[in-house]
Amino acid sequence: MTHLLEDFQSFLEHSPTSWHAAVEMGNRLASLDFTPLVLGEKWKLEKGKKYFVSHDGAIAAFSLPKNKPEKMSIIATHTDSPALKLKPHPAFEKKNMQLLGVEVYGSPVLPSWVNRDLAAAGRVVVETKSNEISQHLVYFDEAPVIIPLLAPHLDREAFRKGLDLDKQDHITPIAALKGDDFNQDYVESLLKRQLSFHKLLDFDLFLVPIEPPRFIGKNGEMLASYRIDNLASAHAALVAIGNSEPPSKNTLPMAFFWDHEEVGSATASGAASPFFQDIYKRVSGFYKMTEEEEVICRASSLCLSVDMTHALNPCYEKKHDPNHTPLLGEGIAIKYNANMRYVTNAKTGGYVSDLCDNLGLKCQKFTNRSDNPAGSTVGPIFATQLGIETADIGAPQLSMHAAREIIACQDHIDMCTLLTYFLQDKL
Repeated sequence: MTHLLEDFQSFLEHSPTSWHAAVEMGNRLASLDFTPLVLGEKWKLEKGKKYFVSHDGAIAAFSLPKNKPEKMSIIATHTDSPALKLKPHPAFEKKNMQLLGVEVYGSPVLPSWVNRDLAAAGRVVVETKSNEISQHLVYFDEAPVIIPLLAPHLDREAFRKGLDLDKQDHITPIAALKGDDFNQDYVESLLKRQLSFHKLLDFDLFLVPIEPPRFIGKNGEMLASYRIDNLASAHAALVAIGNSEPPSKNTLPMAFFWDHEEVGSATASGAASPFFQDIYKRVSGFYKMTEEEEVICRASSLCLSVDMTHALNPCYEKKHDPNHTPLLGEGIAIKYNANMRYVTNAKTGGYVSDLCDNLGLKCQKFTNRSDNPAGSTVGPIFATQLGIETADIGAPQLSMHAAREIIACQDHIDMCTLLTYFLQDKL
């Protein structure tokens, strides 16, 4: 077991939501001499220094070269994962049980969430006794809830055909049984176990699996966990930007970790937001770059959009194109799509292939079956808005969007290596 894999395991444990992940990454970057910056304040930058900017559930990090940047090496990932989100008024009663109303965030594999211990996690906004408004991150793993599945004896036909879960009626967790301490305001009563406040103003709370990450397989060669998609990519990008050497004199290395990719990225902290442009404008302004120099810099840059790839499931081989079947442990996958749902082209894909060859890393190529439309990533959004050449890549994984996902440990190590050398711009 390498330190890198143990570090990834710890990262997963401390990042139940995108907000927790952003804070965890900020803490790690600060320990590596990255200076925090605030979007709403004036910046005082210095050449040769390293910085990070937090923005809700998103975060970005970059290192300033000694000279005016002529190109950028950019890694783009995201911090969110499919989940179940509590509704604004979640608690209601049926018989002697208190239930919680949830909405589906993204596209989780719902059957994997039933009969599983789930904890409320996220952020809350409260008013203090001194009439101040404050925000807090919370994780209530000491009070798990569960979504009970119907026994097969009560609907044999449904189990013969397979589960068909209604998002409104069937995905309803049991939070408590009615007793002496029963409180109609479930969320507020739960919060008072951890926080002292005068009034709960609002919350963004998700139900997330609490089973810890675990190495599996005969030799611990795989890792199973919630939120591997896309925290594996985020961790690899964090390792790359955090441990990279000072940049070459004219290259600006950057890593962006956006939120809300699973629901379209169209938010203030998503890939469709001006988060990147706002940082780029301030950096280019610091170097006194002209508009033409800014355009030249973007045109000379490359972005690696890093998101997970569908590994071949041995039980469903026919769901893959027979010539494009990424395997666990067989290397990083370069992702292609004729309709540009993945924006890799011959130039950017060729660069990644060549980089892998130079580093002695295995490399695979992936595209969906022609009769199965591809998903997408932050790559097409970023490439469209900035005009920066982009390649979509990712480590193969099984059970994508399930409450428990699986990767090969070696693929994660290889991704960390690839991204680190990419940012150093030495090959």
